[in-house]
Amino acid sequence: MTVRNEPPETPALRLILPLPGNETFAQRLAEEGAWELGALETRRFPDGETYVRILSDVKDKAVDLVCTLARPDDGFLRLIFAADVARDLGAHQVNLIAPYLSYMRQDRRFQPGEAVTSESFARLVSASFDRLVTVDPHLHRYPALSPLYTIPTDNLHAAPLLADWIAAEIDRPLIIGPDEESDQWVSAIAARIGAPHAVLRKVRHGDRNVDIELPDLSEWRGRRPVLADDIASSGHTLIEATRQLPLQGFVRPVVAVVHGIFADDSFQRLAELCDRIVSTDSVPHESNAVALAPLIGEFIASAAASDGDLVRHRRPPERLDNDLPPRARGLTARTID
Repeated sequence: MTVRNEPPETPALRLILPLPGNETFAQRLAEEGAWELGALETRRFPDGETYVRILSDVKDKAVDLVCTLARPDDGFLRLIFAADVARDLGAHQVNLIAPYLSYMRQDRRFQPGEAVTSESFARLVSASFDRLVTVDPHLHRYPALSPLYTIPTDNLHAAPLLADWIAAEIDRPLIIGPDEESDQWVSAIAARIGAPHAVLRKVRHGDRNVDIELPDLSEWRGRRPVLADDIASSGHTLIEATRQLPLQGFVRPVVAVVHGIFADDSFQRLAELCDRIVSTDSVPHESNAVALAPLIGEFIASAAASDGDLVRHRRPPERLDNDLPPRARGLTARTID
């Protein structure tokens, strides 16, 4: 009996499809992997509803929707609609590339009646995508994303990229973390570049009320302090830390964060106290200095080469009008004014 060795299945073609506001990031990502860059048309109807149309061929392709989820409420339905139509049009796989992942803070019910929005949001995303790729989500009580999401989730880490930027741009840095929980993170950055590190003590009284206590840093006086954090949202922790550092004889610090949200006027207030503020491009901002496309692109390429079929075929591709029985033809069209 002759045994045939079947050739390995050819990986699906990949289409990088940006949601509005994510075009630059998506282009960089497509260039990293020499993948096709797609296009999406979207607009608002007069009543505020969202119109979505994919302008690229998605059939039999792995479609990566690129969408940072900072300030997600404005465009989340648009993202879900885009995922839905990609699957209806025959995409082999529909993935979400979210450099910043939102709805991580409310991971328990702190007061009676509160919505545990991290769980609700995870269910919505898991229902529409086959895979989620993100960078340094702001995990609190969950050790990983897998307890929340029912799809494969990949959490990539930007700390090595921040470390390399610091090593290239800052002479004699002292890496400082915002609280005790950041010790492992900032110590890894410091170890990568051979720099000392310290952490602050943070006492939070609310979303916008934080007390900061600095340890005695006098033995490192003469070094350039670099405040490193995974996220700058309200900015209050970083602002308070930068105010206290000069009291110990330090020069104006550099701030390096993964996700630069910078709500309200926090960036302007922080900039007045710092020598420089840098962030990755997970959220478009003037402080962006560290590109994440190489990190994500390398991961996507390796995952595509090693993973099996992760697709959950929820329903068949969209049926064209000519495929319907004669009596049903003409009932699928909808007139829109």
